[in-house]
Amino acid sequence: MTTSEVQQTKKIGLAIGLAVIAFFSMAPFFSLQQASLVASIVLLVTLWTNEGLSLAVVSLLPIILFPSLGIMTTAETTSNYAKPIIYLFLGGFLLAVAVEKTNLHRWIANKILGLFPNSARGIIFALIITSGLLSSVLSNTTTTLLLLPIALFLSEDNRLKLRFALGIAYGASVGGILTPIGTPPNLILMGIMEEQGLEAIPFVQWMWMVAPLVLVMFVVVGLILGLGVKETHVDPDLKTPPLDGQQKKVMFLLMGVIFMLFINAPIKPYYGGLGLSEPGILLSAGLLLFAPPFSILDWAEDKSKIAFRIMFLFGAGFAIAMAFTKTGMAEEVASYLIALTTLPTLLFMLAVAALVTFTTEVTSNTALISIMLPILYVVTLKVGLDSTLFMMIATVCASYAFMLPIATPPNAIAMSSGVVDVKTMAIYGIFLNLIGIAMIVLVAELLWKHVI
Repeated sequence: MTTSEVQQTKKIGLAIGLAVIAFFSMAPFFSLQQASLVASIVLLVTLWTNEGLSLAVVSLLPIILFPSLGIMTTAETTSNYAKPIIYLFLGGFLLAVAVEKTNLHRWIANKILGLFPNSARGIIFALIITSGLLSSVLSNTTTTLLLLPIALFLSEDNRLKLRFALGIAYGASVGGILTPIGTPPNLILMGIMEEQGLEAIPFVQWMWMVAPLVLVMFVVVGLILGLGVKETHVDPDLKTPPLDGQQKKVMFLLMGVIFMLFINAPIKPYYGGLGLSEPGILLSAGLLLFAPPFSILDWAEDKSKIAFRIMFLFGAGFAIAMAFTKTGMAEEVASYLIALTTLPTLLFMLAVAALVTFTTEVTSNTALISIMLPILYVVTLKVGLDSTLFMMIATVCASYAFMLPIATPPNAIAMSSGVVDVKTMAIYGIFLNLIGIAMIVLVAELLWKHVI
């Protein structure tokens, strides 16, 4: 075997070993089915984390594991890979591919950068806001990869490069929550709400609910990263040519999608919306890109850019969440968390926010939120709290992890640039984690609990 094959074998062996240990550790306390579920999740999370197998392969393993271990049937497991929310993401991703293909993102980035002063702090704010806004429609991974090379050429000062890289990474995480399609945990929440028969949060309502939080966090991240470099001058080259024909087509379609989502969203009690399917709206827009008069995308050329691996990841997340409910594991774990509900509601919110934020620093936020949401649903239902509110808090906190490279893909990409070290990221990150937790709970208390 080659060196890479030996390393891969070790990673797979580690995952299997940890899964076996987890099974025998859980067996005395839970049923055989529940212990098997825990072992399966340990296997999946380890392989997702150490990349022993590709993301897509690991994400398809529940289809084999769950029926084989008697956790769920094949039909029950595979149904999670075709939820409507996945097609909401597919439509959004087709639009993102078109934005990237036509270089519309560069035009947008240069326009936003041009709005800010050519000081180091001004550029930091510009990068954060550009990254955040793009991440609300592109994946935060794609946004960080696209913007980081641009940012690193804005200055030769390594101290500034570090802050620019962190600004892009943190901005992507902050802005990713702005839409339901911005980051995987958002879509996991929407899928679980649908499964539990809860009323969905319309696209536009989601945006205005989280907009105050995103705006405040943009400012906080910018102020913290801008400390000590206020007077430093930067002279970026921001030549922005006019939009070409292809870019105009994509911009027109994006504006059309936004308009349709706005008029489709209900404004209670005055207006019930059009009642159209939001996945249908986004998927329709995405498919139009293949047809005249747009003809931006070509299946043979662009299919490799479609993130099917992320769609499989969503399916795995939904399957884990369903398995937690089906096996009664959510009920079991919820019984241990019930004690926390005796706290005042505000303190319980803080406890949930802190638990999710710091746990997701060391594990996949998709896997974590797939496990936490069914548990929170059961806990809040038993004690009469608003399930949607607490699941929303947990979902947003899963994206607001700023301390470690493994916490989010943007953090890892910033680290890979070579200008960011773990210690610096952790120092900035701990302050942003704490501020993020406080702001999420504050917005939830003052706004979300009154409109959800």
